[in-house]
Amino acid sequence: MSYCLNSHCPKPENPGDVKFCLSCGSKLLLKERYRAIKPIGQGGFGKTFLAVDEDKPSKPACVIKQFYPQAQGTNSVQKAVELFTLEAVQLDDLGQHPQIPALQAYFTQDDRQYLVQTFIDGQNLAQELQQNGAFSEAQIWQLLKDLLPVLHFCHSRGVIHRDIKPENILRDSNAKLVLVDFGASKSATGTALNQTGTSIGTPEYVAPEQMRGRALFASDIYSLGATCVHLLTARSPFDSYNINNDTWVWQQFLQTPLSPGLNRILEKMLVSIPMRRYQTADEVLKDLNQSPVVATPAPTAKPKSTPTSVSKSPSQIDLELEELKTQFLAAGKPKPNQPQSPKQISPPPANQSAIDKELEELKAQFLGNNNLPNQ
Repeated sequence: MSYCLNSHCPKPENPGDVKFCLSCGSKLLLKERYRAIKPIGQGGFGKTFLAVDEDKPSKPACVIKQFYPQAQGTNSVQKAVELFTLEAVQLDDLGQHPQIPALQAYFTQDDRQYLVQTFIDGQNLAQELQQNGAFSEAQIWQLLKDLLPVLHFCHSRGVIHRDIKPENILRDSNAKLVLVDFGASKSATGTALNQTGTSIGTPEYVAPEQMRGRALFASDIYSLGATCVHLLTARSPFDSYNINNDTWVWQQFLQTPLSPGLNRILEKMLVSIPMRRYQTADEVLKDLNQSPVVATPAPTAKPKSTPTSVSKSPSQIDLELEELKTQFLAAGKPKPNQPQSPKQISPPPANQSAIDKELEELKAQFLGNNNLPNQ
């Protein structure tokens, strides 16, 4: 299967062994090696395709990102071009991290810009949420411990991601979290931090200052906190914020209350005023390490109540059985000073030999039980 990358092609599906589209005639191989197979996504700046690298014997999977801006107007398109180019430049550096897809190529073909990245085989966290339901505290704890070092790596190289959300966090085949889609990222070097830029990002997860075009490193921390809230509650962050009171109310939508440590950390990640929020990923990690996750204690099985057995000597047993025998024989006789009613019929006197026999059997059974080993 080959997929034509000409956006105006009426029938982009082609057999896998042809080099030109059978419908529009466009070349199907990029740089004579990358063959698109199917579209897998579309964002504000481009379309994404699953592809294979035919230049390698194993034909490994990869991802082709085609610059295809949805913005209208000269200034908007120019800004989109700058962002796409910046993404390629940043990925060339950031792709050294094992939890960021590596950049394999960046080029222009048929007046279109392309970049090729390593393919991450796995679901994103939005898909996991839909499939498995709300995340547990332990899962959120692990998510933060996995992703905060990645954020630290990006920020140490002057890059603000600006679009952290469940859809941009993938879990690879080794269960490791990978941060993808740096199309909205911004360089924070030089004077960039002091300049008001374009408001970019997904509104549900964007920090207030980023909405005003003033993204900071702390803006990514806010977005990661909003992502955690969404995964914990299975609700949009918009629905977990009370606009009238200007307060987060996500705790009331939790299935199980969080430990005080994680609750405090998420609250600080989500503070609206940037200077009162965590400033660096390392600060969050430090608090995480000082507040270990509270494990839910396993229910303790109650010991089965067993009757307490009291060992009795044979002489004690003989004495008790003799008393039973006396009571049993006396039952057949009228009590003294108790006149019998004319209509009352006295029970026939018990056969003493039969009683002796039954009492001997009881004695044997009782002695036998006392001789059993403890269980």
